[in-house]
Amino acid sequence: MGDTFLCGRFEFDLERPLVMGIVNVTPDSFSDGGEHADTDSAVSHARRLIDQGAHILDLGGESTRPGAAPVSVQDELARLLPVIDALRDSGVPLSIDTFKPEVMRAVLDAGADMINDIYAFRQPGAIDAVAQSRCGLCVMHMQGEPGTMQRAPEYTDLLGEVDVFLADRVQQLRAAGVDPQRIVLDPGFGFGKTASHNYQLLRGLSSLRASGYPLLTGLSRKTMIGDATGKPVANRLAGSIAGALACVARGAFIVRVHDVAETVDALKVWQASEQGAIQL
Repeated sequence: MGDTFLCGRFEFDLERPLVMGIVNVTPDSFSDGGEHADTDSAVSHARRLIDQGAHILDLGGESTRPGAAPVSVQDELARLLPVIDALRDSGVPLSIDTFKPEVMRAVLDAGADMINDIYAFRQPGAIDAVAQSRCGLCVMHMQGEPGTMQRAPEYTDLLGEVDVFLADRVQQLRAAGVDPQRIVLDPGFGFGKTASHNYQLLRGLSSLRASGYPLLTGLSRKTMIGDATGKPVANRLAGSIAGALACVARGAFIVRVHDVAETVDALKVWQASEQGAIQL
């Protein structure tokens, strides 16, 4: 907790929201699978996102969409390590979207600054892989696992159950000696949640912020946006921006998005309206 987020080689104050740009180095991600699957196109896309104002890049070498096929450690690292090497000195933190401890260790050794784990460091060895680092840690809620999580998710108390889960995972990390300023929490929109669950979670997001830990949210182009707009993935830009602003208004510190330039502009206008002034 505190007023700073420690993220590997970088530190951020918590005064204004950050935009995390998504770089899927995969052939099968739900939104842009295959567009940036090779090293050169992934690096070019990442540099474009930095130019558009991304504060953090989130690199993924394995799709976690519902029903996605698993990827071996070797294949995941073959996709990620050349991209990390090319972007290590790009001036922004590199977050790696992975749940495998072996991948965590390798990418941190290669210069990554953050681990974004959909399993919330529950895999055997995951906490040990990150505890002694200075990397930022994103702890995400997920009911079930990617292959089956969307079949019939149920909750008795959605916000309460998400809160308790995240608090328990934070406690496990703290017990391993992790500095609380390294931790951000992700409620896991779309991970073991129906459309109704997702919008209940969004409406009550500020209650999760009461934990004192910064929130990271990822709604960009997801099914919940299509549920509200009726639009296919390729036409969810406006809905995704609205979702990002709704999250920030409820206390989100990092918004994870595909469309960086448009989200950055939307946040600039939102911040100007909140402050009654333009920050140059």
